[in-house]
Amino acid sequence: MTVDHAVGHNTLRGITLKIVSVTVFVGMQTCIKTAGDVPAGQIVFFRSFFAIFPIIAFLAFKGELATAFTTRRPFNHIARGLVGVGAMGLGFFALTRLPLPEAITLNYAQPLLVVVFSSVFLGETIRVYSWSAVAIGLAGVLIISWPELTLLNSGAGLDDQEVLGVMAALIAAAISAVAMLLVRNLVQTEKTATIVLWFSSTASVLSLFTLPFGWQALTPMQAALLVVAGFCGGLGQILMTAAYRHAEASVVAPFEYTSMILGVVVGYFVFGDVTSLNTLAGGVIVVAAGIFIIWRERQLGLERTRTRKAAPPQG
Repeated sequence: MTVDHAVGHNTLRGITLKIVSVTVFVGMQTCIKTAGDVPAGQIVFFRSFFAIFPIIAFLAFKGELATAFTTRRPFNHIARGLVGVGAMGLGFFALTRLPLPEAITLNYAQPLLVVVFSSVFLGETIRVYSWSAVAIGLAGVLIISWPELTLLNSGAGLDDQEVLGVMAALIAAAISAVAMLLVRNLVQTEKTATIVLWFSSTASVLSLFTLPFGWQALTPMQAALLVVAGFCGGLGQILMTAAYRHAEASVVAPFEYTSMILGVVVGYFVFGDVTSLNTLAGGVIVVAAGIFIIWRERQLGLERTRTRKAAPPQG
């Protein structure tokens, strides 16, 4: 096998793993939505606690379990857990109150907000092309949200659960963007397995603090669905990590947006949700903006690599 053939084979494997991971995550969201009106904190517990089991099994199989929890930065992991639990809880709240395609598509605001927050909090230089893409992408988010958010102008809309769902989804995307910045900091010194295990464990413990706020007795079917959702969460994490190991992030990342297609299909056939024109139009705009940002970052990365290679040796 030639080197080029091997690279192409690995890229194809990475893309395949990414699409499978996205499918598994949509399956997780479908289970959560099917479980019905369950308190968000209770969903976070099931999603986090039962995700630990496939991750531990995978690490044990690879012989990496003994050192998976080892870290010199426990407080950084706990901070990431606190922020992540907030994002997850709000995201699940939105998922139980919005059509599946809308809940999935609104989450696409997250990578756009990562660009904004990287500039605001980390002082990273963001070029005009990326700012333009972010502005266009956020306009797409507004198109998706507008039918619900305009209900706030009338008294009749104030109790509408979809309004709360849209607001929760957008706040979840913003908090999730902050969580991504914390993860970006952690990956400089920590292994992926360590980050994932610490997060799942921290989220499981933190979610128990929501017990006094109205956890409910679950039917056997609800409990089964939430346990499966947890396993899907852990499995999806493993598959996603493997995808990025086989191919460059800039190649793999755009396939995250296949979840929009899956969301539309599953939403229609499982929940009878007919995707609105606003969601489709806004979704296409957000996806295009996200893919442009990924492409632009790849081009800048290639330019930086060429500059380093062309620079004369020092000394």
